Amino acid sequence: MSGRKPRSVANPLESAITTPSEKILKECHTLYVDSENGLVKIASSLGVRLLPPRKKIIVMIMGNHSAGKSSFINWYAEEHIQKAGVAIETQGFTFVTSGRKRESLTGNATLHLYPHFRPILEFKGAMDYLTAEISTSKQKKFSLVTFVDTPGLVDGDMVYPFDVNAAITWLGEQADLVFVFFDPMGQALCKRTLNIVEKLSETSGDKLRFYLSKADEAGKDTDRQRVMMQIVQELCRRPGLNKCGFDMPTIYIPNPQKPSRCVNQIDVVCETIEKTINQAVQKTLDQLEKDCDLICSTISSRLEQDRADVTHNKSVRLHSFLCGALGIFLPALFILSFIVNTFSQEQLDELLGEGPSRTLFVFTGIIMYLWDWIPEDGQVLFVIVFGAFCYLLLFLAKYFAGRGNKTLTKKEKRTMAEYSDYIQDIVKTKKGKLYDWYLQQCAAESDF
Repeated sequence: MSGRKPRSVANPLESAITTPSEKILKECHTLYVDSENGLVKIASSLGVRLLPPRKKIIVMIMGNHSAGKSSFINWYAEEHIQKAGVAIETQGFTFVTSGRKRESLTGNATLHLYPHFRPILEFKGAMDYLTAEISTSKQKKFSLVTFVDTPGLVDGDMVYPFDVNAAITWLGEQADLVFVFFDPMGQALCKRTLNIVEKLSETSGDKLRFYLSKADEAGKDTDRQRVMMQIVQELCRRPGLNKCGFDMPTIYIPNPQKPSRCVNQIDVVCETIEKTINQAVQKTLDQLEKDCDLICSTISSRLEQDRADVTHNKSVRLHSFLCGALGIFLPALFILSFIVNTFSQEQLDELLGEGPSRTLFVFTGIIMYLWDWIPEDGQVLFVIVFGAFCYLLLFLAKYFAGRGNKTLTKKEKRTMAEYSDYIQDIVKTKKGKLYDWYLQQCAAESDF
């Protein structure tokens, strides 16, 4: 038996404490994906596409190689998950998240876990450099965060197996936060890093956060200030990054064995993550209400359209019936007139009775009078025109019969009404309770 010790974890799953934010996000996610009455299923039956909210925020960390990206993730989770070192340890994208069991996933399994990142397959070669690390750590807010560790960026002749610039830019657009780590040890002004940051600032400037990592290794305060000035000057040269309110806290991984006089603002990073989580909870609850309103308005419009379709169908059926009746009645009356004309009044009285025979005799008499009024040389033309007119009536009857709109069945209308009641009575009520519960965690009791 091998004497190798198993890898330790930050804390076992059984001891994990679920936070209010985690519970709220989980409850909202369940409302969407429930197999019987999930909002995604309800919306799909109405032809509306809804995406379930994420249960965690996505934080992408980018920067030059050895900027401390992996080290920060290990520090935050309080577990050695990612390799860290001076060499380029991270060559692809690694999703680091909290879960039930310590596990490492390859590319295909990673995309099954994160299906909304499947478009990354469009970047040729990226699939082979896509992994996920699942940890049981619940330290800090790790249970509500998924970190995306990106390849270390370098200039020069370094060849990446895929379009790293485009892939990082796309992932940054999907993330909730993008941390840019600048290493003060000579690679802070990596042009590849600055190019990607400038590209991201065009579409996701509000997500970008800049940090001077490994600040304790920058030497004296004057050296650190010089490095920061160089970085700021380089950023200001780029129009997309030259904006007011620029901030770049100094951070480093605390080491009790190596105390440093450098100001460590790593807690600011944690506060930024926590603030984004709180905003994600609020956005999820707000989106839940919007999606409920969307479904209810869709149901209302469907039922209203159904009522309009029923009225329209009644109208076209009436038109179809009238045209069809005339198309059959007129030629039948015309032919019947010639047949009746071969009988005498006495014969008709014997066959039909005195009352019906006289009524029939009057109608057919009118037809025969009109027929006699037509010149003999025009009677053939009249028959042709009359036949064409009757055919047109039958054609119109068929045309109107096919103009009806599809209407909802009683079962469909009952199902829609049940969906609407469920959303109004159950989902919106639960959303209100979740919002109250969330506010109770931060607001004073007297405010309620």
